[in-house]
Amino acid sequence: MLQTTPLHKWHGANGARFIEFANWSMPIQYGSGSIEEHRLVRRSAGLFDVSHMGQIMVRGNAAGEFLDRLITSDVSSLEDNQSIYGLLCRQDGGVIDDVFVYKLSGEWLVVVNAANAARDLAWFQTNLPAGGVELTDASPRFAMFALQGPRAIDVMDSLCGSEDTGNVGGVPRFSAVRATIAGAECTIGRTGYTGEDGVEIFAPAEHATAIWEAIFAEAGALDIACGPVGLAARDSLRFEPGFALYGHELTEEISPIQARLKWACNLEKDFIGAEALRLQAEQGVTTRLATVQLVERGVPRQGHTVISGGTEVGYVASGMYAPTIDAYCANVFVASALARIGTELEIEIRGNRKRALVVKRPLYKPAYR
Repeated sequence: MLQTTPLHKWHGANGARFIEFANWSMPIQYGSGSIEEHRLVRRSAGLFDVSHMGQIMVRGNAAGEFLDRLITSDVSSLEDNQSIYGLLCRQDGGVIDDVFVYKLSGEWLVVVNAANAARDLAWFQTNLPAGGVELTDASPRFAMFALQGPRAIDVMDSLCGSEDTGNVGGVPRFSAVRATIAGAECTIGRTGYTGEDGVEIFAPAEHATAIWEAIFAEAGALDIACGPVGLAARDSLRFEPGFALYGHELTEEISPIQARLKWACNLEKDFIGAEALRLQAEQGVTTRLATVQLVERGVPRQGHTVISGGTEVGYVASGMYAPTIDAYCANVFVASALARIGTELEIEIRGNRKRALVVKRPLYKPAYR
């Protein structure tokens, strides 16, 4: 039986079309369609239910050291109410998952992908030290929302700004604050996955509907256009600014170096996979991620073959229509020599070869305050 979020009934009553995703029943789009949802987030604000994401709480006097050994980025450098993006890697550098880590008062919150939640928790448990670290699967306790777009912070400041917490707009990016929404205490992170300004909200599951509706009500009172956004637009919104999606740009067979995520790895520290990644960084990799824009009309999809000079040279990791630039584009893994801007390639789509050009990444420059 598929899992559902605390907002499942709300979605159904408000025109959502559902799909199965990572053993969850999730809204893929609403009545206006995914392209309009995408554009709404780019011009104003959109609200996402991402309660399917896994949430692991890590506590104990050795928690920071433990996470620093498992995660590629500088987790130990975080101060309270700060966050960082990072990766979990195998010894050979292949990516187990990409994660977001928040250091809160007395504990750490690790947000993981829904499809990998059970595996990530098992990986953490396998690598637990003899003492000093306590793990809890906090996923059932919390709903998780993302309010994203150029007007998102205006809504949040009006909804929960106070003399005690200050305005969310005053919180630096990758930081967090505690605030009350609809009578429930929430953790609000100045983070997101769209290339727009905004927040991610961690709320008690039993208050999910009240908080969700309070956000829409506040936006309405401010005359700010804001609507629900499904997984289809979430995918295109992350694709344009070049954010990776596990199972596409990241897998156990793809390393951070190949995926252009070296910036998320502190290769001067020791973590699982560091030695392999240092070697890749020094010697180079034979295959690398590139973004292409189709010259001819066609919809590239994951698994499509990339061709150069009549020879297969790679594959499509993600492909779709990019509404902001009005073009069909793809992220591809090809021989490193072919990943240079301006390289002409072909993508085989339904038996037809469509010309494509390697372009500068990202397709859309993130718009943060």
